[in-house]
Amino acid sequence: MGVTDRWIEIAEGLLVRRHAELDLSLGLVVGDGECLVVDTGGDAHRGAEFAAAVREVTPHPWRVVLTHSHFDHSFGTEAFGPCEVWAQRGCRAALVADGATQRARWAAHYREEGRPDVAERVERVNPVLPDRLVDARAELSVGGRRVDLLHLGPGHTGHDLVVHVPDASAVFAGDLVEQGAPPQFHDADPPGWPVALDALLSLGAAVVLPGHGDPVDRDLVREQRREIADVAALCAAVAAGELGVAEALARSPYPEEFTRPALARVTSGRTSPP
Repeated sequence: MGVTDRWIEIAEGLLVRRHAELDLSLGLVVGDGECLVVDTGGDAHRGAEFAAAVREVTPHPWRVVLTHSHFDHSFGTEAFGPCEVWAQRGCRAALVADGATQRARWAAHYREEGRPDVAERVERVNPVLPDRLVDARAELSVGGRRVDLLHLGPGHTGHDLVVHVPDASAVFAGDLVEQGAPPQFHDADPPGWPVALDALLSLGAAVVLPGHGDPVDRDLVREQRREIADVAALCAAVAAGELGVAEALARSPYPEEFTRPALARVTSGRTSPP
């Protein structure tokens, strides 16, 4: 494991594993005699590293929950099998429809970075399909601890699932929330995203665990919600012909490389994957 990979303990039996690769954050909920793993990393090797780190914390049998289908959150799942894999129903559909495309895209990315070993690992992934599917809500008991799996509507993708741990006043938000970098809009629903964040805030959790970056508080989520709403408004104005793309890019709270995909999502008439 990389020297910067480390655990952050949020509360008793609630931890986040911070990874240097992509500034990724993976989660763990430990109950009495079992645990829940939140996301699994970007390939079988990364997944195995994370599984080994989990075993440093607890020997308990695990279940896995995927916050969404993007490769860095879901391609490491085979290292945890066989076990239950929970996800929003659309996550499974997206892995079936887009898994091979993601594999090829990210393998090419790592080759361009001069990291052929990582590219080869990604190419070897056969994504594990979730077998416990959530529509809007599911309540789990993880060793006696209540954990709520909630689909709050389209946002970063069409199938984001948040993991709410009420006894710790914490929620794993996946990539609905980003810390340290702007949010990614390539598969997003810009007008739906602020609504999903309103629903996340209504849970009342004091600590929010982003899919990338360090744990944050509610104030950061509110600020990011405002920024994403600003982007959604710019998208609507461009789609309506009220604003040109160049002006929208200039007004955006985010750099052009992050804003252009949001504009493309709306102006092309595309919607989020299921």
